[in-house]
Amino acid sequence: MSSTETVPKTHKACVYSEPGKCAIEIRDVETPEPGPGEVLVKLTHSGVCHSDYGIMMNTWAHLPAPIQAGQVGGHEGLGFIAKLGEGAENANLKVGDRVGIKWIASACLSCPPCTEGMEGVCVNQRVSGYYTPGTFQQYVVGPANYVTPVPSSLPGEIAAPMLCAGVTTYAALRKSGAAAGQWVVISGAGGGLGTVATSLGAHGMGFRIIGIDMPAKRSSVLDSGAEHFIDASAFDDEAIGQEVKRITGGEGAAAVIVATSSNRAYGQAIPMLRFGGTLVCVGVPEGAPVPIGNAFPAHFIAQQLKVVGSAVGNRREAKETLEMAERGLVKFPVRTVGMSKLQSVFEDLGEGKLIGRTVLDFTLE
Repeated sequence: MSSTETVPKTHKACVYSEPGKCAIEIRDVETPEPGPGEVLVKLTHSGVCHSDYGIMMNTWAHLPAPIQAGQVGGHEGLGFIAKLGEGAENANLKVGDRVGIKWIASACLSCPPCTEGMEGVCVNQRVSGYYTPGTFQQYVVGPANYVTPVPSSLPGEIAAPMLCAGVTTYAALRKSGAAAGQWVVISGAGGGLGTVATSLGAHGMGFRIIGIDMPAKRSSVLDSGAEHFIDASAFDDEAIGQEVKRITGGEGAAAVIVATSSNRAYGQAIPMLRFGGTLVCVGVPEGAPVPIGNAFPAHFIAQQLKVVGSAVGNRREAKETLEMAERGLVKFPVRTVGMSKLQSVFEDLGEGKLIGRTVLDFTLE
């Protein structure tokens, strides 16, 4: 954007008008002033994530409090710096720089988790779209030391999903401990997280991907880079594990990444693993917490299995994810819509109809 562009006093924002229901209103809201160490970002795109839906519907029982009416959601925000707050230039930023806002809108960078590279569990974190204004709006404020630089050559509809789906699944794939050439299962491979995970794993990290999802998502999963597709509706809980064993020559997968919010998918995952394999928990089930099925200590001991949780990624992983996308290694189905379509996008998401990622383009109606 131009360094002389005027910042409006108000702008358009999508707000959750009735938390607990799928209800979106577009309202005029006051454009904030960046405080010390902050930047004002004029957003061009924002990805839509299942996490946004869970927050809006108040179905994530693990959150400390339900969301309130008037919350602006969204956490995959992409745009250009419109204004610098006092001292923000010390972060080596200037007006016009292209930056992104992630799920963790800010981290303190000084608590024990932050100093060990685990910013996703920062004890002082602020989450974009959850008691912090999110990215389903035209302007948003972010900390100068935590916005993510984004390559200028990367298309907006690809760059925005990298700020959550990309960095989250890349971090999860790294935590799996799988080596290039080994089998990795992506459960929920046809969704917004799953297609990105499939592409990053296959094209960027050299894994042999087995994608699991419903039959309507077969082509999208295979086009994203999966070597095999398993129709989740065609197997019961025991048989689906046997199918993974059959594909992998009887051994099983080095890792299973659960990228869906299904408790059943977690229970199916452990029998899919080879000896020394790793289950990586990414998708957050909605409703009352349920233990992972088939998690028997004797089996874990005998096969030396591991379970790992992965809560988004850190700044380095965000940079590496964007670099892989810039090199053309990330290919997944994506569509762009205007702000006025967010309600219908959420409705489709709630019914499991979405394939790949949907991104708001703020230049569209």
